[in-house]
Amino acid sequence: MTLKGRAWKFGRNIDTDAIIPARHCNTADPKELAKHCMEDADPDFVKKMRPGDLIVADLNFGCGSSREVAPVSIKAAGVSAVIAKSFARIFFRNAINIGLPILECALAVDSIAEGDEIEVEPASGTIRNVTRGETYQAEPFPEFLQRIIDRGGLLPYVEERLAERIVNRFA
Repeated sequence: MTLKGRAWKFGRNIDTDAIIPARHCNTADPKELAKHCMEDADPDFVKKMRPGDLIVADLNFGCGSSREVAPVSIKAAGVSAVIAKSFARIFFRNAINIGLPILECALAVDSIAEGDEIEVEPASGTIRNVTRGETYQAEPFPEFLQRIIDRGGLLPYVEERLAERIVNRFA
């Protein structure tokens, strides 16, 4: 699977409150959360971005609270992946749990400019900057984590595994 879109750049220590402000966390509806994605970092982000675009950020993206709706708002807004120098561990886990592709690659972050056209192959960790004709390599996820992302998150992955066991049990 190749993801394609424009890059939207953000700095370091973008916390979960900048991703989805607490004042909008009185719902779990992804469509409603999407309307406020990145609102405190860039109030016009959801108006400017297009489905498939990517977030490119510096160090410690998703720090702060363990707000599970932060990656939900990003995915629901139509962002196809997040590339950062590093992620807060709880954000990392929450992103995997909902099937949001995230990649750590400092060289890509330093080289990509806002508006560059980017292609990402999450399974291999390959990041291509089409605008600049450059390729960067993020560490690919282990196979079991990639399967979770490919299925759309932990819940669909577990449901699929349980269904397989039931079929195999009665086959």
